[in-house]
Amino acid sequence: MRIVMANDHGAVELKLEIAKALRDRGHTVENLGVDSADSVDYPDMAKLAADRFLAGGFDFGILFCGTGIGISMAANKIAGIRCALVHDLFSAEMSKAHNDANFLAFGGRIGYAVPVIDMIEKYMATEFAGGRHARRVGKIDAMR
Repeated sequence: MRIVMANDHGAVELKLEIAKALRDRGHTVENLGVDSADSVDYPDMAKLAADRFLAGGFDFGILFCGTGIGISMAANKIAGIRCALVHDLFSAEMSKAHNDANFLAFGGRIGYAVPVIDMIEKYMATEFAGGRHARRVGKIDAMR
């Protein structure tokens, strides 16, 4: 898969770890985020990745900030982006199956009970269920 990523200074280590794990599994990762602790604004990183995704050529995106909250909120302001703040395998699966999320968000300062790469793999292995869920996703997209 082709994956676009971006992060702020609050999640450099997690982003680098996930980018390496995905590349090791044969995926293509485009890193638009920062690789240092120098402060940057997460809305700028969300917009950068969302714009790149919407230009085409990617299967989905992953965003990282200290908690994942701010960057997911920023991403969800952009028409065409459905970013899910994932915290376990069930939310990873449902973000795709029911919500057709095209971005995932994680926090570099969060202690997850499940490895983040496992959540991403669960998301990637899941298909959008369509049906009544497509109607609901359409309503979300129409809210813009």
